[in-house]
Amino acid sequence: MAEQLINLDEFWRLRKQLPILDARSEGEFAQSHIPGSYNLPILNNKERIVVGTLYKEKGAESATLRGFELVGPRFHEIQKEAIRLFPERKIIVYCWRGGMRSQILSWLLSMVGFEIYRLKGGYKTYRTFTFEEVRKDRNLIVLGGKTGTAKTILLQKLKERGEQILDLEGIANHKGSSFGGIGLPPQPTVEQFENLLAENLSSLDPSIPTWVENESRKIGRLIVPDRLFEQMGNCLLVDIQKPLAERIRHIAAEYAQLPEEELIAGVKRIQKRLGGLRTQQAIEAIQEKNHELWISNLLIYYDKTYEFDLTRHEAGKTKIIDLSGNSIAEQVELLLKIKNQHHGN
Repeated sequence: MAEQLINLDEFWRLRKQLPILDARSEGEFAQSHIPGSYNLPILNNKERIVVGTLYKEKGAESATLRGFELVGPRFHEIQKEAIRLFPERKIIVYCWRGGMRSQILSWLLSMVGFEIYRLKGGYKTYRTFTFEEVRKDRNLIVLGGKTGTAKTILLQKLKERGEQILDLEGIANHKGSSFGGIGLPPQPTVEQFENLLAENLSSLDPSIPTWVENESRKIGRLIVPDRLFEQMGNCLLVDIQKPLAERIRHIAAEYAQLPEEELIAGVKRIQKRLGGLRTQQAIEAIQEKNHELWISNLLIYYDKTYEFDLTRHEAGKTKIIDLSGNSIAEQVELLLKIKNQHHGN
């Protein structure tokens, strides 16, 4: 069957129905890719280097001939793997610029009955979209509060109430603190983080308020894009207040069951900021399973960090709300009331 070239608008429609196949090398795919796509390289990492070097030294014809020499013997393997993965034989294909690699893969698979939709401009076109999407103007409300005020739970409860949310920590696979990556999958690359972020943002109406949890510029090793971070500092921030004991209970419920050695490693990662004595006290408390002690010890540092972080927020745009003693449902209602008052609903 003949292939059909599609633009990005057509891609958004078809991706809901069809699997997506990335023809780039496994290294390029690991660096970043269209979320949800599969990888079936035409040239693997080593072959890509060989062909790329030859292209620079001797030109396109020599590189093309060498490329076919390398990949030709495994054409049948590529076809068999695609049939195994996609028995319906109807897919979207892309490579870096929508050029030779996706053309070859399209040709190969059409020879065994595949219906192919090839993305014009390839991954580069998609990346242009994601780069621009994460830098658009947004109508945000930042959910703030010191560590342990259950911001993530409240964010999810707001979503259940039909509110638009942006879960940066969920997208980043990291909860933001020195302990934030424990028990979670590896973080995406910086570029893939932007892709995932853009996919989330593109599903939201920019004119309607979107709740987002207050974050530092860095979430683990990832960085929130400049324009989005700037907007988070200029919008309404709801600063949740809860008593220390309630916050400690919440943190203990989330972290106390984690492996002791990983908790100790988390303490050591911020040793320079904690100081030697407090670090040692926290480690001993973890070993003794005195969760209240090590958590309260670390909160001295994290509370100071949060107070400093508040200073970057635009003056006059912080709303303090005391949610101590309220049920989660009651807390959500109070947050919605603030949103409605602020936006005149």
